[in-house]
Amino acid sequence: MSIPRLLDHVVIAGPDLATLIDWFAERTGVVAAPGGAHPTGTANALVALTVDGERGPQYIELIGPDPDRAQPALPTAFGIDALTEPRVQAYAVHPTDIDATVATARAGGYDPGDVSDLSRRTPDGTLLEWRLTRGENHRIDVPFLIDWGHTPQPGLSDIPTIELVSFVRTEPDPAPLTGILNTLGLSDGVAEVVTGEQPGFRLTLRTPNGDVVEL
Repeated sequence: MSIPRLLDHVVIAGPDLATLIDWFAERTGVVAAPGGAHPTGTANALVALTVDGERGPQYIELIGPDPDRAQPALPTAFGIDALTEPRVQAYAVHPTDIDATVATARAGGYDPGDVSDLSRRTPDGTLLEWRLTRGENHRIDVPFLIDWGHTPQPGLSDIPTIELVSFVRTEPDPAPLTGILNTLGLSDGVAEVVTGEQPGFRLTLRTPNGDVVEL
């Protein structure tokens, strides 16, 4: 079992949020709970993750264009504007000190981007606020960093759950990406990079009826 120690959430993106929710439900039997809208023109739905049957802060974020967004163009976040179907697109980790981790990465030659403030409201009107790295040239194969501060992590809210079996990154040659990940200084806090024919993320889940599915 390979699970990043500092995993916060896995991002599955798609060109249409409603279709994405249906796609996930068809494969897992779990219907994601409504999340909320972001100022970036996106909206999300959430599923909490369990590890060895135990509930933790980790979760899956299904994200797509906000149907009520002000601008008609598809948002560029997570490459949504270029997607034609749902895809495991990115992940976030929560370091102990987000600012120190950014400084460590920059000193090692990789810039994860500046730490920015972001927020959204839940369906019941609760304001969630967090800090995260948002670089213009950020690589989606490298985790972005997130700090929830005093806001409870969404993965701990009253939402459906599914069991996380493993989460890894596949690369034909793991060495270059592994080198970049090492500059974050987070050790096993990030996803393991394994050899695979095509670059991409491999998310393995156990459904409520016991089936193991790979997304």
